[in-house]
Amino acid sequence: MAGLRVTEVDWQRLRNGTAHHTQEYPGSNLVVRRGQRFTFTLELNRPLESEETLIFTVETGPQASEALHTKAVFQTSELERGDTWMAVKEAQTENTTTFSLASPPNAVIGRYQLSTRVSSRRKHSDRKLGEFVLLFNPWCPEDDVFLDSEEERQEYVLNDSGIIFRGVEKRIRAQGWNFGQFEEDILNICLSILDRTPSYQDDPATDVSHRHDPVYITRAVSAMVNSNNDRGVVQGQWQGKYGGGTSPLHWRGSVAILHKWFKGRFKPVKYGQCWVFAGVMCTVLRCLGIATRVVSNFNSAHDTDRNLSVDKYVDSFGRTLEDLTEDSMWNFHVWNESWFARRDLGPSYNGWQVLDATPQEESEGVFRCGPASVTAIREGDVHLAHDGPFVFAEVNADYITWLWNEDESRERVYSDTKKIGRCISTKAVGSDSRVDITSLYKYPEGSRKERQVYSKAVKKLFSVEASGRRARVRRGGGRGLWRDDLLQPATKPSITGKFKVLEPPVLGHDLKLALCLTSLTSRAQRVQVNLSGATILYTRRPVAEILHESHTVKLGPEEEKKIPIAISYSQYKEDLTEDKKILLAAMCLVTKGEKLLVEKDITLEDFITIKVLGPAVVGVAVGVEVMVLNPLSERVKDCSLMVEGSGLLQGQLSIDVPSLDPQEKASVQFKITPFKSGPRQLQVDFVSPHFPDIKGFVIIHVATAK
Repeated sequence: MAGLRVTEVDWQRLRNGTAHHTQEYPGSNLVVRRGQRFTFTLELNRPLESEETLIFTVETGPQASEALHTKAVFQTSELERGDTWMAVKEAQTENTTTFSLASPPNAVIGRYQLSTRVSSRRKHSDRKLGEFVLLFNPWCPEDDVFLDSEEERQEYVLNDSGIIFRGVEKRIRAQGWNFGQFEEDILNICLSILDRTPSYQDDPATDVSHRHDPVYITRAVSAMVNSNNDRGVVQGQWQGKYGGGTSPLHWRGSVAILHKWFKGRFKPVKYGQCWVFAGVMCTVLRCLGIATRVVSNFNSAHDTDRNLSVDKYVDSFGRTLEDLTEDSMWNFHVWNESWFARRDLGPSYNGWQVLDATPQEESEGVFRCGPASVTAIREGDVHLAHDGPFVFAEVNADYITWLWNEDESRERVYSDTKKIGRCISTKAVGSDSRVDITSLYKYPEGSRKERQVYSKAVKKLFSVEASGRRARVRRGGGRGLWRDDLLQPATKPSITGKFKVLEPPVLGHDLKLALCLTSLTSRAQRVQVNLSGATILYTRRPVAEILHESHTVKLGPEEEKKIPIAISYSQYKEDLTEDKKILLAAMCLVTKGEKLLVEKDITLEDFITIKVLGPAVVGVAVGVEVMVLNPLSERVKDCSLMVEGSGLLQGQLSIDVPSLDPQEKASVQFKITPFKSGPRQLQVDFVSPHFPDIKGFVIIHVATAK
């Protein structure tokens, strides 16, 4: 009898892709999910005899071994077993045999080699059948990443575009982002990221053996998306200067960044800020099969010394003293949440886990953050792995303002302690709306439960002894703070203050505001008002001062007065950053030594509209009309539209915009030919050397061609 040989393999990519929700991955390799059967057909040189059995071997990574669960050897069986690799003979017709293979739901993910040999008395060598990629499986109830809702799986695993919320708490803006996890070569790049980690470089066989665990994988990706320790994907830059690279606001998605990193032989891509790190991380984790979303926290604390307070030092004009202020409160900060079980913590902490690739603080010697259970954050269990104290502070820290006097003494200034962790936001499932998820992170502000959780977190962080002695916290700058010093509130002044915007603040226009002061007492008062204004980055770091003036105001009993404030376009145009943000501060010094700091963050508005001119169908060109406005009171030229969208365009499209007179509107039309059906996001940026980019996006529902 002739020796048995495999002459051809049919991986049944269409059938398996549909069953495993992997049909969108391009390329010739089979992509399947763990814990679920996939089928393939072997063409043999003769029929398989009844006493002959095929033995299969799967292996992943270098030095694959059964001891490390990176290799499995198994033969066809009629018994279903969920905890090991198994093969079942489905059908046989003459020389063709169809098999189904199933991996355990906790199998290592990554690139696998499959080979086979015949089990018979004669010795046969293994015949390599080919390679397949195994991913996490949110559809499999036994997988740690299982997510029960099909609508959520469609959104958090399969949606290749999304929305990132930016701006300020009172004016939240939506920005489109192209995740593009199904674009050419992205899966290969995401797997390459795992192979570039320091732990893989040190001990590849052991590193690969840990890749069954979403905690391990997500923590590794959190470190690799930034470049701080490991030649990771994106290099951060928060100075407002982006020479030799791309401004963080110019990226419209992750695909160009990942391609650039990979083609540049793993040289970090310049530059990113928090939403870029979060966008790239979302792409990588969705691509690997872990349900992931992007989350924005407004008024986000960066607590450098783990004392659960953001200590801001200001001068007599309310200006931040950069050399003294190590903590900060960002207008917004963007991170990720991924959904999986926490076998290391127990089932109470399953579900959404915070992950943050922005390099803010080191975790076990590496710039990474998470996974931190959102439930643990809400309950104040900050001692649990990983990085609970930092995330807890981001959403719960007290915001404390100190007036730093010329004699180097300091005093507390009254300001709103409820500022941190507002409007925590993510994109809604199946729509573009914003969902407020603040209640997942903390109990209602000021409630008894919220203060109980805060006290619990403080105790866990500071180990306050039963004797009541005060735990001292060492600041990085050498100053010591006492906890009861921090918890002693500033004296509430006898006036209130608020900035009021009199006209919508529009890019290219003068700003008109008023500071409204109200006396809360039945006596007359004199108030010294020191006003300052600066253009800022979204981290609230000042760039340039644009306002500096003082007023003396006499307030009668319970009287309200308005101080008008005007900032002309010429005052801010040279120093406005691409964040388009201005911070106003008023230090109000009342007769009896009371002090009140009033602050207002302003984001300048802009204008762009996008309209699709007809139904969108796969393979059929459709027109798009973009309406733009020159926001300036001067003529501008050299403007263009930058257009991008997964499934709508291959790569990016650049379209010249004609010169525009002051305040002139213009319509620009172009055509796109969609090549994928379903909801697709088209992003259009109005780019000019004369003003910051104006960004817009629209969702286009693309029908399949009939």
